[in-house]
Amino acid sequence: MSQQRPLTDTLIATADSHSAHNYHPLPVVIAEAEGAWMTDVEGRRYLDLLAGYSALNFGHRHPRLVAAAKAQLDRVTLTSRAFHHDRFAAFCTELAELCGMEAVLPMNTGAEAVETAVKTARLWGYRVKGVPADEARIVVAAGNFHGRTTTIVSFSTDPEAREGFGPYTPGFDIVPYGDRAALEAAVDDRTVAVLLEPIQGEAGVLVPPPGYLAAAREITARRGALLIADEVQSGLGRTGRTFACEHEGVVPDMYVLGKALGGGILPVSAVVSSRAVLEVFTPGSHGSTFGGNPLACAVALEVVAMLRTGEYQQRSAELGAYLHGELAELAATGAVREVRGRGLWAGVDVDPAFGSGRRLSALLMERGVLVKDTHGSTIRIAPPLVIAKEDLAWALQQLREVLAAG
Repeated sequence: MSQQRPLTDTLIATADSHSAHNYHPLPVVIAEAEGAWMTDVEGRRYLDLLAGYSALNFGHRHPRLVAAAKAQLDRVTLTSRAFHHDRFAAFCTELAELCGMEAVLPMNTGAEAVETAVKTARLWGYRVKGVPADEARIVVAAGNFHGRTTTIVSFSTDPEAREGFGPYTPGFDIVPYGDRAALEAAVDDRTVAVLLEPIQGEAGVLVPPPGYLAAAREITARRGALLIADEVQSGLGRTGRTFACEHEGVVPDMYVLGKALGGGILPVSAVVSSRAVLEVFTPGSHGSTFGGNPLACAVALEVVAMLRTGEYQQRSAELGAYLHGELAELAATGAVREVRGRGLWAGVDVDPAFGSGRRLSALLMERGVLVKDTHGSTIRIAPPLVIAKEDLAWALQQLREVLAAG
């Protein structure tokens, strides 16, 4: 950046010296945030078009969510599941109702929830479906991103996420994303579940062909396997519906939720399913010290209440239509190769002649707009659902000008 940034440069240098280099963040140091805007340590404001990979669907420090957290901080924050607490029943009941399900198994992070879903499916397969011991298979899609645990990277097809972390966990079959015939062929008597992202976020906001999710629902129901929808990024309003599966009228056997469930305040995740599926667990067979803690439940309850009005889903749908309309016009100029997504979520493939997505992200940062690149010349646009239309229009104008300048 052209401005002098003594504090920024010092903090970045210190962080580089004392932290693991498993991230390569843009050279900005955030100190404050509210709504869709963030302010760095030098006092410069930035419009947030990443929203914490959908963890900030309701923006930074939403007053309702902050109030819920503050009120709970004055009462009790953690009990562990060794005891009941007075927010747990309401959290499980209301989240289950939002999902159209019966039971909730709370965890903390998205990866924890995916691991929980994997364990659930295997246990269900042995105890209910009757798969022979240690022979359960789970079908997943190429290009997936479900987290970074050892088991999860075992079925990743991203070399950067996978290589060097073997030996890998067996039991997974990988098929091309969006290919109904390949999915059909992969599901057999040992298949306990098909685990899919309704939209693949990390892969570049890939939307499957029409009818694919409905086909996955039909195939799994016919073959006696669970359909597990990883809606950690796509769920809770991001695509213009509460869940991305709703765009095809699909109800999975299990939702995996996270990110926005914590309101951008703390990590909250959950597996939500039927009682018949989740009752395979018995005391001691699975758990988490912080999963379903009082503070998490208080914040997540407010998230559920906000989603129940439909206001945020409608806002995502309306502003998403505007976003995709503007991006389509930009694509017509030739500067953008392809645009994908739903609601307030877009993957934008820039002409490789322009350069990398990282370069585009850096140039937009210079203009006060924060986005994140992924896979070469692709950037993701996913602003908080509370973003003002005029702010979104301004950000898109910055994108136009950056691309026009080459």
